[in-house]
Amino acid sequence: MAEEIVPIRLGLTGGDFLTLWAPPWHDGGDEWEGFLGADDRVYGFDTLPELIAFIRSSSVHDLTDHPGWAATAALPVARLVPSALHEYDLVGVPELLAEDPQPRTIARLDAALEMTRSLGQICGLDPVTGFFDTHPVLGAVTQVASAPIADGELWWAQIADAIADGWDEVLDALDAVLTVPEIDAAAITAAEAETNLPTTTTTAVETAPAETTDVPAENTPEHPTAEGIGAWWEAVGIDPITIITSTGTYYTLRCYVGEAEEPVFLGRAAAIEVFPSPGALARYLADTHDHDLAQMSTYPQIMDAATDGTLDVTITEENVYVLPGLAEDLGAGPEAVDTWQLELAVELIGDIASYCADAELEEAVAPSTPLGWYLSYLLNPHPDRMAPSPPFTAETDSWRNVEDRLESHLTNH
Repeated sequence: MAEEIVPIRLGLTGGDFLTLWAPPWHDGGDEWEGFLGADDRVYGFDTLPELIAFIRSSSVHDLTDHPGWAATAALPVARLVPSALHEYDLVGVPELLAEDPQPRTIARLDAALEMTRSLGQICGLDPVTGFFDTHPVLGAVTQVASAPIADGELWWAQIADAIADGWDEVLDALDAVLTVPEIDAAAITAAEAETNLPTTTTTAVETAPAETTDVPAENTPEHPTAEGIGAWWEAVGIDPITIITSTGTYYTLRCYVGEAEEPVFLGRAAAIEVFPSPGALARYLADTHDHDLAQMSTYPQIMDAATDGTLDVTITEENVYVLPGLAEDLGAGPEAVDTWQLELAVELIGDIASYCADAELEEAVAPSTPLGWYLSYLLNPHPDRMAPSPPFTAETDSWRNVEDRLESHLTNH
């Protein structure tokens, strides 16, 4: 959506910082873009509780006039954790160029450079804007993959030379505008309590050791109730999700584990178990089955609730993935695409590709492909990017192939 504000993670010289980015949006006849900050400075936070404390308690910053700010300030914890699409390792750019120009590397480099360009323009950093003006080759990173091998390698080397020519000065300029604002101590304490419950985007759910680890009773009700069902699922740290495809609507479970937040679904061996209704899913969960989620420390609580009939499979908005219609919208052009729906779909594709170790599915949406470049244009907009030109037949066909491949990993009961 044009009026969304996105949580991002920036890797700078001083470490990793959390902040918020408002992709370009229109107000009247003007286009705007911004970051959480004030007076040409960007506010960065070391921890998620600090970010949450600030946006819950402060109204002194540049995003207060953004049309989506009120909704952003009230977002649940899970929606304020940067997705993999919005992590930008700026200090690691030279290391990326030391790697071979594989699709994933190209995508990460392009995203890092585009974010750096935005920071430079919005904060009025002459060392940054001048660096990009001096090295126009940096605007063509994604074309490396589609060039003949010899040309691509030469282009990659030219990009590496450009980065070596002044990237340290770029980082110095960014470090100088990154500011950690003062935050009320009471607000931080409240935010720490808010983030204390394990959620599907934190690392609180771990693979169980020899014995399962109990979750404190005050964080996890014995059974879900109508009033506390959302908090119950958050405390368990395993979410029910809905996947809507061209063949039907399906329900399953997913969580993220470890520091890398690797997705784990209700499934095993590259097959995800899905069900036609919440009731069918609950009945399956009441019995003992061999699947990856059974190893999670909090899974027995789900099984107990399913067994005694109190399990409420309520799906939150951010866990509903709708695939039908996106192919047609992509074919009609950028203005027809609901980017909120698209970003969720791309998130699901990435999660399934990771869980099922499906490199082909992952590479199909990488920015180095025509489809991936189109998706990147829509999900990471930037005024300096050239808009894609119709027809979008190849991109639409590729998207349909992605949907088919995704569905091949679903086992319907």
